[in-house]
Amino acid sequence: MKERIREVLSNLLKVKPEELKDDVSLQDSIGVDSTEMVETVIALEKAFGKKLSTKEITKFSSISDIEKVIQSKA
Repeated sequence: MKERIREVLSNLLKVKPEELKDDVSLQDSIGVDSTEMVETVIALEKAFGKKLSTKEITKFSSISDIEKVIQSKA
């Protein structure tokens, strides 16, 4: 699942997959802003077929966090 998350984020944010480590903060390390975060949620919803709430956006600070939120929707 983490590899698929990396693939989605890499394509959307135009960063190399290897820059997206499990614990790297998207906001602090990659520089994702609020607009990009919304786009990220939409892309992840499409990729995984899960509906994510606005509150969950704030939990998306790393690949590991994203994985946990998506898994909680299973």
